Amino acid sequence: QVQLVESGGRLVQAGDSLRLSCVASGLTSSLFVMAWFRQAPGKEREFVGGITWSGGSSRYADSVKGRFTVSRDNAKNTMYLQMDSLRPEDTAVYICAARVGRWSEVPGDGMDSWGKGTLVTVSS
Repeated sequence: QVQLVESGGRLVQAGDSLRLSCVASGLTSSLFVMAWFRQAPGKEREFVGGITWSGGSSRYADSVKGRFTVSRDNAKNTMYLQMDSLRPEDTAVYICAARVGRWSEVPGDGMDSWGKGTLVTVSS
């Protein structure tokens, strides 16, 4: 079974940078994607960005494009989310997810496994 564990969330000021990590275990396939989602209180979960594990091709939501960067370290089974120019509206629980195979037609759909999340709070 796939297990995903996020870390790195903390309280930061608007304009600051922060890097989150997601360590994966149990992914036996060489063809899969990993992605970040976020969910704020009272709001639905939304796709943030993701990356293919073998090719490193990334996709992003329009709301974070140009500010957030997804990367991965294959040897460490770890995906990262580098967040720059953070805004208060970025405050949310950030959740790691994985999908076996290729990207679905709509990036962010069809994820198979989910982590529990790490809280990021951005103050004004």
